[in-house]
Amino acid sequence: MKELKFLNKYFYRYIWYLLGGIFFVLLSNVFAIVPAQVVRHAFDLVSESIGLHRLYDGMQAGAEIDDMLAFSVLLYGGLIVLMALIRGVFLFFMRQTIIVMSRKIEYRLKSDIYKKYQSLPMSFYRKHNTGDLMARISEDVGHVRMYVGPGIMYFINMIGTFVMVVAYMLTVNVKLTLYSVLPLPILSLSIYWVHNHMNQRSSDIQKSLSAITTYVQEAFSGIRVIKAFVKETDVARKFEHASENYMNKSMGLIQVNSMFTPLIMGLISLSSIITVYVGGLEVMNGSITAGNIAEFLIYVTMLTWPVTSLGWTTSIVQRAIVSQQRINEFMKLESDIVSTKHLEKPIKGHIQFKNVSFVYPESGIKALEEVSFEIEDGKILAILGTTGSGKSTLANLICRAYDPTEGQILIDESPLPEYNITYLRSKIGYVPQDVFLFSETIRNNIAFGFNEGEYSEEDVIQAAKDADLLNNITSFEKGFDTVVGERGITLSGGQKQRISIARAIIRSPKILLLDDCLSAVDTKTENVILTNLKRFMLNKTSVIISHRVSSAKIADKIVVLDGGRVVEQGTHEELMSLNGMYQELYEKQLQTESAAD
Repeated sequence: MKELKFLNKYFYRYIWYLLGGIFFVLLSNVFAIVPAQVVRHAFDLVSESIGLHRLYDGMQAGAEIDDMLAFSVLLYGGLIVLMALIRGVFLFFMRQTIIVMSRKIEYRLKSDIYKKYQSLPMSFYRKHNTGDLMARISEDVGHVRMYVGPGIMYFINMIGTFVMVVAYMLTVNVKLTLYSVLPLPILSLSIYWVHNHMNQRSSDIQKSLSAITTYVQEAFSGIRVIKAFVKETDVARKFEHASENYMNKSMGLIQVNSMFTPLIMGLISLSSIITVYVGGLEVMNGSITAGNIAEFLIYVTMLTWPVTSLGWTTSIVQRAIVSQQRINEFMKLESDIVSTKHLEKPIKGHIQFKNVSFVYPESGIKALEEVSFEIEDGKILAILGTTGSGKSTLANLICRAYDPTEGQILIDESPLPEYNITYLRSKIGYVPQDVFLFSETIRNNIAFGFNEGEYSEEDVIQAAKDADLLNNITSFEKGFDTVVGERGITLSGGQKQRISIARAIIRSPKILLLDDCLSAVDTKTENVILTNLKRFMLNKTSVIISHRVSSAKIADKIVVLDGGRVVEQGTHEELMSLNGMYQELYEKQLQTESAAD
């Protein structure tokens, strides 16, 4: 249960809901016990009245006895109905306190988990897949909610009912009480065993369902590739196999579940038979009345559900412990990307890398080794290199998605960790290599970095124009109100990249990072975008990361990476005179463009 201690802060927050729920549970149990006593009095009254009716049959007293019996039966019947209504009211308030508390805790827990997700570094997301993170905030939180809501509610109800009912039964007849409750522990253990098997099979079914969901999601996301390679039949066959596996596991659960009701009914019936048999013997001995047997049968029925719920609530607690353990794994994590001084001084954009080395913590891959370069504020730096040379890693380090393993990065002579992280990133416009668009309108995707009301329509139009996107947008039927679909699926690769560029420059950042963001456009479009961006880049520090030499033509300085090391740096003319890697890349590109022409 130590894993569930994490939830104590939420219980303290909603303590009055919990205390109110306990109060209403106990009151509802009181008004469940009282009708059984009314039934006993009514049963004994009817028995006595029948005897008196036979004694005074045909006499005036007999008619009076009949009238009194009819009135008493109606009175007792009315009392039972009234008690049931009052109990129903308290049961309503019981659910309105404990279940409402569970929903509030669920909301608060999901909010805290989401905030935690937002605060964790990129290394965390490289270790965990999206499906697992989604399961923790949905299914695992759902299991925890079942514990803080129905689990606690039925556990309190079980304890309250069992203590109050058994205590009263013992005051009536100890022997009949012991025999009546004899099958109930067996019932609880049996249900616990059944629920364990059901939970195991349910877990297997959930895993199978998750596998199907993941497979279908990938199939729909990659439908173009599937159709292009004519793999529809193979994909359908694999889906059918996964569905068959899911069906088989579901059938196993049905087989176990089919034992549930017969088991409960059998043991309840056994308890009732024992109560009637032993109670009959006690009536013949004169220790109890026939009304007590009827009363005890009601008590046995009342105890059945609480005892039955013991196995159910135990299973709920077990699932909640496992789920909360999964949640605690990352809720206890602390991000190593923290600010040391929370600097928020104006940023000019002077960037320095001093002997920076970096090893990805989740994979152990060394991406950079002793990288050193400098770019003055307001200048344009181009970083070139082949795939895997460490270009994108530099962008991640400037944004503080990671911190260097060795060395130091400075902006305006201040080490990067000294800046307030939110403030620093608000001054950086970042266009990632892997473009991500939200299933929103083009306008909302471009203005994503702003809150509502912080930007004008003219800002959006100008950003689209600078990204050479305005003509494309105006050709759409709905213009800027066009919904781009999931991950921008309705747009071409070049259009998605240009929306991403517009999203970065609309904020007018002091530092602009373009991470190979023109790879999906042709050279002509690239030239137009770079020409537009050069006007935008005035008085801003810009870092253009690319494998194309043509992207570097507007740069004031060029850095060439190879294998995570800086092999060359300087201006275009200086690098060409070295007859090195830059010249080789430049000549290859010229040959490629000539062949294309």
